[in-house]
Amino acid sequence: MAIILPELPYAYDALEPYIDEETMHLHHDKHHQTYVNNVNAALEKHPEIGEDLESLLADVESIPADIRQAVINNGGGHLNHALFWELMTPEQTAPSAELAAAIDATFGSFEDFKAAFKAAATTRFGSGWAWLVVNKEGKLEVTSTANQDTPISEGKTPILGLDVWEHAYYVKYRNVRPDYIKAFFSVINWNKVNELFAAAK
Repeated sequence: MAIILPELPYAYDALEPYIDEETMHLHHDKHHQTYVNNVNAALEKHPEIGEDLESLLADVESIPADIRQAVINNGGGHLNHALFWELMTPEQTAPSAELAAAIDATFGSFEDFKAAFKAAATTRFGSGWAWLVVNKEGKLEVTSTANQDTPISEGKTPILGLDVWEHAYYVKYRNVRPDYIKAFFSVINWNKVNELFAAAK
């Protein structure tokens, strides 16, 4: 059973004006599909390891050496994007009382959390992701990863992630990544973040 590209949970233009329709088509239909194709091609070489990407990427040494980097790059790309689509919505949502309290306890305030997340997204050099994760101690943490690396490989559970590869924003925002990061906060699906936070706890 090959890994398949998930459908978007909303229309391609649903996140306008924050995330434009053209970008959503390119990002989902082209970039994400390429990760799916490439990870399937890699996994076909070693059917004995299965297709549970979360388990494989939680223990990258378990991946055969000849396909390890391909699975990290493309399997991570698939998992990161499959989550990313669900983390956005055109609807108005808000952090749960439990998550809001954890954010305040960890960062001082929601505004301080936003500042930390924006800094992680802005200062990630080159391509990568900014994350809000639940770490091994069950605490919230803002972090970032390079390329398509996933926090799962560090033993952390991602509950909010922002793709800061240029393909995620260049059509609309050109080289002004901070404007894209600001726009992302208008489309965050806090219902999904709340769900992931509760499960990670």
